[in-house]
Amino acid sequence: MKPILAEIITIGDEILFGQITDTNTQWIGAELTKIGIRTVRKSSVGDQREAILTILQEATQRADLVILTGGLGPTKDDITKVTLCEFFNTSLRRNPDALAFVTGFFERRGRPITEINARQADLPLNATYVPNDWGTAPGMWFYENDTVYVSLPGVPFEMKNLMQYRIIPMVQKHFETPVIVHKMIKTVGIGESFLAETIADWENSLPNHIKLAYLPNFGQVRLRLTGTGTDSVRLRQEIEEQVDAVMPLIQPYVFGYDDDELETVVAKLLSGKSWMLATAESCTGGFVASQLTKYAGSSKYYVGGVVSYSNTVKVSQLGVRPETLAQFGAVSEQTVREMAEGVRKALGAHVGISTSGIAGPDGGTPEKPVGTIWIACSTEKQTVARLLKLGPYREQNIQQTSVYVLNLLRQTLLDEQ
Repeated sequence: MKPILAEIITIGDEILFGQITDTNTQWIGAELTKIGIRTVRKSSVGDQREAILTILQEATQRADLVILTGGLGPTKDDITKVTLCEFFNTSLRRNPDALAFVTGFFERRGRPITEINARQADLPLNATYVPNDWGTAPGMWFYENDTVYVSLPGVPFEMKNLMQYRIIPMVQKHFETPVIVHKMIKTVGIGESFLAETIADWENSLPNHIKLAYLPNFGQVRLRLTGTGTDSVRLRQEIEEQVDAVMPLIQPYVFGYDDDELETVVAKLLSGKSWMLATAESCTGGFVASQLTKYAGSSKYYVGGVVSYSNTVKVSQLGVRPETLAQFGAVSEQTVREMAEGVRKALGAHVGISTSGIAGPDGGTPEKPVGTIWIACSTEKQTVARLLKLGPYREQNIQQTSVYVLNLLRQTLLDEQ
């Protein structure tokens, strides 16, 4: 079966200026993958006629499906429709169905429709009108020279609903697409190169229709298996067989699959034991707590935390002994152990975790350079501490430390099962 290739183009100066973040291309790419269409390129261009025409011409040479978002407003800076007319050698006309929809949109809100609003109904003559039930800018479908072009509003809420309820069904009807199945294995505590070396023989034995990608991010590496075929049931079975084959090699580092996040895995383990967690953070400044509480229901397993940035707070709130700080310093195994034990006892939790280190970019010494960080996890049975030697970048150190301390918590909970 011939693969169907797509290109996604976002239009708008605000994207190039960095005034807004382009989330549309990521979402569209994921949705196309679900229906077996492979995105080969994503591009962003400003509100310039020449740039839009050039990228459209280039896309025509590469893709079976070209999706554009943005530039469909009624004001003079929104030039996508006019430029599409030039590209297709056609002109605008006022579409009666689109006009009726826009008129009704304003009437239902008790507002008069102006001429500027009515211009939303002006569409290229060769466009198929795609109603937008969530806004006034309509979607447009074009088919020229064996290529489908889709133009959508740039507002993410409107674009997503148009894609999900209108465009995706039209695309599936138009194209005969292969089946694409993804499986994500999520690991933590092993670097990408070491992981690749560990599973090299298994990777080399993968069948041609199943590909592997390494996706590293802040102490984690995701292994994405992507299978292509015609039978989704058989393809999923083959991928699961490959997962079973690799697991004996990487089991200690695997914390979940697909949509699992380290925080949610930890939450399930805590909830399964009916345990409450407390956090004591110095160098992470509350980032660990924010990760634990960003999901609804976190009060079932998280009791609270102390951001003990100063030594005074470490002593007064967590019970760290002054002599420990004097002898070993705040960034030490001894201090981080006492922090984890202290917060567990102070907040009446079953388990406590702690972080203390030099996040950077300054504050390091020859003995303890930037990136020197201690983490600990304490239960009634044991307190475990680990030394991290990270890099010079503050934000990266904070995020990586959060990952490592949550993984230490995960490992401790599994040990105590």
